[in-house]
Amino acid sequence: MIVSKLGKLSLAAMLLAGAAFFATPANAAFKIIVTHLEPPLVPNSVIDMALQLGYYKKAGVDVEIVRVQQTPSAVAALRSGQGDMANIGFDVAVQLVARDQMQLKGVISPDKALPFIIAAKKDITSPKQLEGKTFGVSRVGGVDYSLTRTVLNKLGVAVDKMEYLAIGQPPVRATSLAAGRVDATTISIGVWTSMPDKSALNILVNQAEYYKGAPLISKLNVVTAEIAKSKAKEIEGVVRATMMASRDFAKNPKLWVDGMATALPNVNRATLEYLADAYKENWDVNGGLNMAEAKYTTDDLYANNGDFKGLKRVEPAAWIDTSIIDKVIKEAGVYPGIDPMGR
Repeated sequence: MIVSKLGKLSLAAMLLAGAAFFATPANAAFKIIVTHLEPPLVPNSVIDMALQLGYYKKAGVDVEIVRVQQTPSAVAALRSGQGDMANIGFDVAVQLVARDQMQLKGVISPDKALPFIIAAKKDITSPKQLEGKTFGVSRVGGVDYSLTRTVLNKLGVAVDKMEYLAIGQPPVRATSLAAGRVDATTISIGVWTSMPDKSALNILVNQAEYYKGAPLISKLNVVTAEIAKSKAKEIEGVVRATMMASRDFAKNPKLWVDGMATALPNVNRATLEYLADAYKENWDVNGGLNMAEAKYTTDDLYANNGDFKGLKRVEPAAWIDTSIIDKVIKEAGVYPGIDPMGR
């Protein structure tokens, strides 16, 4: 495998990266750290929409969203106390716990299965042709990197024969692909839909095929063990607000479209309506933390991700706490048909 000169960030580096940027003391608001710079065109946007549409306030918690560009900065901010909750990769959370580098609690997954596709230059018509080609990723070891290697491996691609170029956020990866700087990349269906010119590109692996190859929990919201004790009420408010917003978006997609149109006025409303229909079964209306899926994800990481070689085994029950989700469901009931609880 050829890795870009940016290299792979160790977990120790994650804990230190960007610390200089988080020097100001936290205010009274409960701070949620995200790795997108604006509401993303995926169900994970529920984090932003719950704030914009007043769901957090209704649940009795004052929320501020802290935006950083990469998982290392999110981990650094959480560890340094400049955020109370962080939306990070499941794989990163497991590594931090397994290496005894942070005591974390997973409390909800606003968007457990990111609606990824693999887009490529038009002359690449089969996944096997990616061998020897340059593939754009957020960073080596990132969520898109890890999941894509799992998907392509199942499709018979020798993933170590690909060159990975770390270039950042999904819109940047899409732009790099359109400009011909990489041969393929993983982006959400939302980013793909919003690209102005796709004439020289094609979808190599669609959303359904991608999820079939990696039916895993990709991201979740975590807090430190200390915050879990000291800010239990605020955490419950965030979990409740996230679930209620997700349920409302599933029942009334127009509500999400209207909110996103306000947040992203440059995005065509027809695009938002198309995505709202595509996401109708993707909302994590029951909290997204299916423990059977969490175990499957853990098994896959230890079996197929090189970062887990020789690492102490950590079971989901050791660090994922579904008690708040379960409390909300006891009061509001199980939302039928989507987001099975697995318990």
